[in-house]
Amino acid sequence: VLLPLPPSQLCLCSTMQLSLAAAAACLSIACALQGADPVVDRLHTANTFDGIGGLSGGGATSVLLPNYAEPARSQILDYLFKPNFGASLQILKVEIGGDSQSTDGTESSHMHDSETVNLHTGYEWWLMQEAKARNPEIKLYGLAWAFPGWVGNGTGSPFDFPQRTARYLVEWVKGAKSEYGLDIDYLGIWNERPSDSTFVQPLRSALRTAGITGTQIVVKDGGADICNDLAKDKAYADAVDIVGLHYPSDYEDLSV
Repeated sequence: VLLPLPPSQLCLCSTMQLSLAAAAACLSIACALQGADPVVDRLHTANTFDGIGGLSGGGATSVLLPNYAEPARSQILDYLFKPNFGASLQILKVEIGGDSQSTDGTESSHMHDSETVNLHTGYEWWLMQEAKARNPEIKLYGLAWAFPGWVGNGTGSPFDFPQRTARYLVEWVKGAKSEYGLDIDYLGIWNERPSDSTFVQPLRSALRTAGITGTQIVVKDGGADICNDLAKDKAYADAVDIVGLHYPSDYEDLSV
């Protein structure tokens, strides 16, 4: 979605996966607001547009899709994920089910208890496979909205037992690869909840121990105040790859 910019602002558009038509539209809007003719500078680059993503999470946002009759189901999936067609999403973010109400419903966990890993629960596996079948380059992002009670040993906090929670998330990442051939590009901590240095560091260690080197850790799915925490804790910052904001309005310019 391209939003009109105030006349005092300038829209700098460069593309990686953004179509030239979309880039031109962005530039045209900005320049119209500035009262100037559009100029494309091919000698210099500005910020890179990494893509637009879609979310399947919050308990039930995609729960009906697997049961749609064909050909409607495949047509919807094509419009979502097929490159240069429809939305052409470049990132798919899915909920790591936690056996708990997580906004619109409940998604099943891959570990109802600490002993059993079941990689055939829920529908997110299916959705990620369908996305990858249409666009092998799409990035996959897993984020927990909730955790089964055993993860926090009944405390309600997944950070009280960081090794246990780290294993829980790593089993999901491992299972995506071993069972479905899916590489998880990004792994979040907890939807709209705090992040914790004493958990993120063991999570990084657990990923390395499992031989998972391509999955990047995202914190914290909240506000930009996480940057202050990372600036004060080098070990925390070293364990983190990406800062994730929940809403566009959470953005703050921390470059000055």
